[in-house]
Amino acid sequence: MGDHVDLPGVRTWYESEGSGEPLVLLHGGLCTNDTWGALRDGLAAAHQVLLPERRAHGHTPDVPGPLSYQDMADDTVAFVETVVRGPARLVGWSDGGVVALLTAIARPDLVRGAAVIGANFRPSSECFAEPAMLDAMTPESADLALLRELYEAVSPDGPGHWPVAAAKVIALWRTQPTLTTEDLKRVEAPLLVMAGDDDMMTLEHTIALYRAVPGARLAVVPGASHLVPLEKPALVGRLVLDHLAQDAVDTMMPVRRAPAPGT
Repeated sequence: MGDHVDLPGVRTWYESEGSGEPLVLLHGGLCTNDTWGALRDGLAAAHQVLLPERRAHGHTPDVPGPLSYQDMADDTVAFVETVVRGPARLVGWSDGGVVALLTAIARPDLVRGAAVIGANFRPSSECFAEPAMLDAMTPESADLALLRELYEAVSPDGPGHWPVAAAKVIALWRTQPTLTTEDLKRVEAPLLVMAGDDDMMTLEHTIALYRAVPGARLAVVPGASHLVPLEKPALVGRLVLDHLAQDAVDTMMPVRRAPAPGT
């Protein structure tokens, strides 16, 4: 079921399904909620799943000026405060993962746990496995054809606004985010970092993200790409739910998580 909520930054469309503890799903760049596919049903079996579509995405209108991850994180904070009205767990895919990280840094009181899938903390030139792929990406390129169809079918700005919205997101990827490993140390919520073993983000960048966040957990899904939630929804769902169900990790032979001497 879909509805709108008036947030300070933008009138935002969201969907809600399932019951239980609130779980906010944050879609990827240029995506709509439809791109969650079968994963959303599996998560809704265990949680109240809320799916906001960010500014200039899906049913939510564009706003004047460029897009920034920080503005979208501010929108997410306002969404959790207004709709959830208390702490929530976050699952962010790609751009949604960036937004989840920024939200967790800014408002640890609102984030009980988080999972990020194919997320980055630096601009595309520093983290893409093939940086040149962005140079060939335009609003009219074949790589974006499916996303264009999804956008044109539901955008309140009309199908003719696609080139504007797409250009804003592509520009965003070139210059943002600009987090540092010191920034990532401020993530307090239990964090799962996930990627496909053939992801758009390099494994080195994914591991740097995992290592920077205290206590983070890592999952590299074999035989998967940046579209791992669509390729292996059952496995991704199990990994996410397992992570969200445990606030602390207790393994039989800890190394990275071993207690400091004398504690």
